[in-house]
Amino acid sequence: MQPSKLILFPFLGLIILSTLVLPLDAGRAFFIFGDSLVDSGNNNYLVTEARADTFPYGIDYPTHRATGRFSNGLNIPDLISEYIGSEPPLPCLSPEHRGEKLLVGANFASAGVGILNDTGFQFVNIIRIDEQLQKFMEYQRKLSSHIGADKAKELVNKGLVLITIGGNDFVNNYYLLPYSVRSREFSLPDYVNYLISEYKKILARMYDLGARRVIVTGTGPLGCAPAEIAMRSTSGRCARELMRAADLFNPRVEKALKELNSQFGSDVFISANSNRMHFDFVMNPRAYGFKTGKVACCGQGRYNGIGICNMLSNLCKNRNEYVFWDAYHPTERANRLIVNQMMTGTIDYMSPMNLSTILALDEMH
Repeated sequence: MQPSKLILFPFLGLIILSTLVLPLDAGRAFFIFGDSLVDSGNNNYLVTEARADTFPYGIDYPTHRATGRFSNGLNIPDLISEYIGSEPPLPCLSPEHRGEKLLVGANFASAGVGILNDTGFQFVNIIRIDEQLQKFMEYQRKLSSHIGADKAKELVNKGLVLITIGGNDFVNNYYLLPYSVRSREFSLPDYVNYLISEYKKILARMYDLGARRVIVTGTGPLGCAPAEIAMRSTSGRCARELMRAADLFNPRVEKALKELNSQFGSDVFISANSNRMHFDFVMNPRAYGFKTGKVACCGQGRYNGIGICNMLSNLCKNRNEYVFWDAYHPTERANRLIVNQMMTGTIDYMSPMNLSTILALDEMH
């Protein structure tokens, strides 16, 4: 991502379906880990350039103010929270994240992070993924002090978890420079193998910390981000090398989740095929009501993909016509399509089941 230079991303029928899916699990805690696609403001509390705390970020948020979300409005955790009938969890660094707010869950995500600790080094002060897990432990201690150890354990075990990570390991690490340290160390297939081995350790650690329902997204089609088309493509097509990286990485993520489920119990880890979700409407935007899947709403230069989104940027008038809000991140409307697929998508999008099915099954138990 600039901060999370990655992307995820979806059917007219699903838009209709989404109105039929009622909140199924009000009161269920929700925990979020990852990068700028799901950061709801933790980086506002850090001295880092990986921030989204100035206009026009948040222009379509209910307060019309920047919140730290890398979006014109709501992000993926906000929209999942709508479905489960809960308020969005606060950033773990928020001073308001205490008392009864702990029962809602917590957002540990931080823009710029990756699977590897050296990813996003240029942003300096971010909450790397091992630190996010450490803060999950700290959260559980605070929760135990508030409601007791047994109830805290139950709340975490029954909670819903989302982790969105991996894109930065390519955009802000392997391909950051023409000859990055990692690209000299690994061929691309070997780098993917290394990422997957490290990702499995992260997910196993998450299980050890009590997570029992974990939605794991892959990356979107990384080469289709306006920034990557602007920098790497002369034809306007998605950048080939980054597309190859996503095509190697995402199937390996799904395979790793099957291996982890065979180890820890079926259906702990749920695969969200964000690459397929996003590719659908990047390649055929008009079928989903978008005007463009290449040009960012907010930015400068070719495809509005150069530089950062700020008050001096070009700004589109109708955000609903754009797949991308800025050089790397989806608009709120694109996020809604992504979450619709998470909720109601077929096995091509959600494996072994979609989120509505998960929540309904958990309700029965």
